[in-house]
Amino acid sequence: MVTLRDLFALLGREAPTLPVRGVTHDSRLVEPGFVFVAIRGVPLQSRAPLDGHDFIPQALERGAVAVVGTKELKLSVPYCKVSHDRAALADLAAALWGYPARQLELAGVTGSKGKTTVAVLLHHLLQSARSPVGRLSTVGVKIGAEELFLPGHFTTPEAPQVQEVLRRFVEAGCRQAVLEVSSHAIALERVRGLEYAVGIFTNLFEDHLDLHGSMENYFAEKKKLLERSQWRVVNSDNGWTRHLADGPSTWSYGLAGDWRAEKLTEGAGGLEFEVCSPIGSFAVQLPMVGRFNAENALAALAAAARMGLSVEEMQRGLASFPGVPGRMQLLQAEPFRVIVDFAHTGDSLRAALKTLRPTTRGRLVVVIGAAGNQDPSRRTGIGQVAAELADFAIFTEEDHRSENLGAILRTMAQAHGDPRRHVCIGDRRSAIRHAVENARSGDTLLFSGKGHERTLERGTETIPWNEVEEVRAALRGYRVQGDG
Repeated sequence: MVTLRDLFALLGREAPTLPVRGVTHDSRLVEPGFVFVAIRGVPLQSRAPLDGHDFIPQALERGAVAVVGTKELKLSVPYCKVSHDRAALADLAAALWGYPARQLELAGVTGSKGKTTVAVLLHHLLQSARSPVGRLSTVGVKIGAEELFLPGHFTTPEAPQVQEVLRRFVEAGCRQAVLEVSSHAIALERVRGLEYAVGIFTNLFEDHLDLHGSMENYFAEKKKLLERSQWRVVNSDNGWTRHLADGPSTWSYGLAGDWRAEKLTEGAGGLEFEVCSPIGSFAVQLPMVGRFNAENALAALAAAARMGLSVEEMQRGLASFPGVPGRMQLLQAEPFRVIVDFAHTGDSLRAALKTLRPTTRGRLVVVIGAAGNQDPSRRTGIGQVAAELADFAIFTEEDHRSENLGAILRTMAQAHGDPRRHVCIGDRRSAIRHAVENARSGDTLLFSGKGHERTLERGTETIPWNEVEEVRAALRGYRVQGDG
């Protein structure tokens, strides 16, 4: 049992030998025997920050045995003032869970785009050869083949959750783990103290400047992952990462990289290409749509090779890849193609439809909604893009929350403008079944907007939802219609 004396010694403070059951920065999660760390919120342009010190009374009411903060305070329980609240939170959490990262060979994946796909691909490659392997990513936690979902919508959760998940990996017998690491996680010390056998930097594009202030700051945070890695895998084609490709202990990938995809062909069922690499040339099959995914595969292959996989193991792993949950996930290729994706804005829907059009023999059909309590222009953009790039659109619900669903659907339909090429079906399950029932050989059905999410918000009600399973249920229930 870890004691308060043990934990406060890390912070240079004496404390009584009290048993500690948990460490958290969220007063709502405090239980008897927990240490509460009062952290100051992040100041953003979009909202005023919270201050954890305001929630100390609630933490004490819930049974906190000690508090850590950055202010001069006198409390009824042991209190430790620190200079860096988030660093203290991470250090205490790592100690509480017994420094599990030291027992794991970690791969870290960061970048603006593609990091989820690379993380899931790499985990699958390792898991198919070295089970069990852990994964912590935007689309959930995997311990071997077991899938878990954490509350919230973080790419990388806060330090206590990271350390707890790593401990669960170790206890399950994992010796390797893949972590998707956001710039927020690095800047806010969520992954403090972690070191990586391999660090992957996919690319950098303008994003998250409300936190970082500039692209230079954003890049500097991302680059810290490589600085904490024994071996580095970086994109040779991105302007920000290109100059990192010539560093020591580094493999690059892309058109000008050490790892390249050649003789690339794309069909309805996925990609085939030849990998040219420092470990030799070999052919691969990848059941993913979108030529850009060849680049994601190269990053995962380079990391997997560095972590000990043979060419044959990587070939088998790629060929059996089930897809990234809810990210251009291919559920079937014939007699009509079925894809589940997370695209939920006009721009992301445009990219998805343009990716699918070249390999669609028949009609391109999209099932999509627009969230309530969001910018109303989003639903207009979705309707317009669906009219421009899809042959038929089925507009349906997508977390309409407190807004009237009928009004949202009417806005999308009006933006589409062609009543012959769209229909509104409010119930999402019914919309999915309608699409499957009316599919023809050679069609592509894109179920877009929910992706990997596990809830659907209807008014004030939040219900469990799994888009992939809903679509699979519809596929089991109906056979393809004739071409007439």
